Amino acid sequence: MIEVKNLVKQYGRFKAVNGISFEVAKGEIFGLLGPNGAGKTTTIRCLLTLIKPTSGGIRISGIDALKSPQQVRQRCGYVPQEISIDSDLTGYENLLMYAKLYHVPVAERTQRIKEVLSFIEIADRANNMVKTYSGGMMRRLEIGQILINRPQVLFLDEPSIGLDPAAKRMIWDYIVRLREIFHTTILITTHDMLEADELCDRIAIMNAGQIAVTGSPDELKDVLGGDIISIVIKGNGENEKVLLGLGYQLLPQSDNGSYDLVVRNGDNAIPQIIDKLKESGISVQSISCKHATLDDVFLKFAGKRMGESGSSFRATQRTRRNIVRLG
Repeated sequence: MIEVKNLVKQYGRFKAVNGISFEVAKGEIFGLLGPNGAGKTTTIRCLLTLIKPTSGGIRISGIDALKSPQQVRQRCGYVPQEISIDSDLTGYENLLMYAKLYHVPVAERTQRIKEVLSFIEIADRANNMVKTYSGGMMRRLEIGQILINRPQVLFLDEPSIGLDPAAKRMIWDYIVRLREIFHTTILITTHDMLEADELCDRIAIMNAGQIAVTGSPDELKDVLGGDIISIVIKGNGENEKVLLGLGYQLLPQSDNGSYDLVVRNGDNAIPQIIDKLKESGISVQSISCKHATLDDVFLKFAGKRMGESGSSFRATQRTRRNIVRLG
């Protein structure tokens, strides 16, 4: 449903997207992850025909996006991070507005709106002002707006941003049902590693305009090749050199001051690591072992953990939360 070949988007000498290629199968939920500035948004804007790539090819549902952008737009839906509903209208009025924007025939509008309201489970609140909705209801309505057009391919940008855990789980359930009921192909961007792990069939991690690695969540976690041992140490100024000398893979240092080693059979290796560090004059303040997560994979290929990837995401998250509270 989505075919991207050698996609490049260049601004002057800067390549925001630098020759990426990937495919998304029909009915697949595909995650596009990366730190701020990695090129995710630029990639999506190219796929949605909002900007023209410098070079490369894009096909959506078999249609050449460069030659037939209008046909591609008719087959796609997009739910952005930012609030995309009018809080001074009712839920029904928001859906009606989108039905008109997408030129849904007058004879079909009422039935389509009824079906969408049923799917997103807010039929009983359809005539209430959106400003009275909870954050989860608002996000469901935003997804419902796009379903009015019955898109073949759906782009979700941070689908659960700013929501509490219960509302987030509900949104995840709706995304899975979208795929199961409508056979929709879904591309997701998210800063939530658990969300990516729960929802995505496959994931691509972008960094500096390129795709660093692609695979299923389990395949990506297997790439690390072992458990993660996190160590907080007080040493002699050569901590990293000593850790590298242990013979294990050392991940980029996290902002929390700990060092992460990739070790097979981590529980068995801990006593040996502590002894070797003591021999080098390094005092271990704390040490722990865990199975590899997508967050660890992200750290390996992006050089930072997802939570450290910049302020613009957090600003958007605060904005959505504030709007929800004001509503």
